Amino acid sequence: MKLTRQDLNETVWAHPEWLKDNRTRWIVDASWKTLWRLAVEIAKKLQWKHKAHYCDMRDTWDYVIVTNVDKLVVTWNKLATKKYYRYSGYKGNVKSYTLKHMMAKHPERVLSLAVKWMLPKNKLRKPRLWRLKIFLWDDHVYSDKNPESLYS
Repeated sequence: MKLTRQDLNETVWAHPEWLKDNRTRWIVDASWKTLWRLAVEIAKKLQWKHKAHYCDMRDTWDYVIVTNVDKLVVTWNKLATKKYYRYSGYKGNVKSYTLKHMMAKHPERVLSLAVKWMLPKNKLRKPRLWRLKIFLWDDHVYSDKNPESLYS
């Protein structure tokens, strides 16, 4: 079979009903995993970049469940040097927090922000982030859904 330029430019479409029926729930134990490497893997699964019929404008309905987020590891000196900023909108009211402070107070927020920054900046970013479920401990409400392990 000879492929033409027209054939190579066509997108393979998966029907939305098929996508909803074949959604996958992935589970990850984040203990002793590096923060940014884990965020890359989660972002790939949320976008379905590991599938042959990946399409950047179509959402794929996959869930990622992350447990033990408080045991994430950060390399080098990022605990002291990496900063997070919040701005309320008022003059002079920019607050900055180090990664060490954020990991102590809100480790789930650190992972969700890392994944958010790795997703493309389009209208599908928010629905994909809604399907990222983060838990501090091993027990979660999705155990009856038979999630597959991200690292097999």
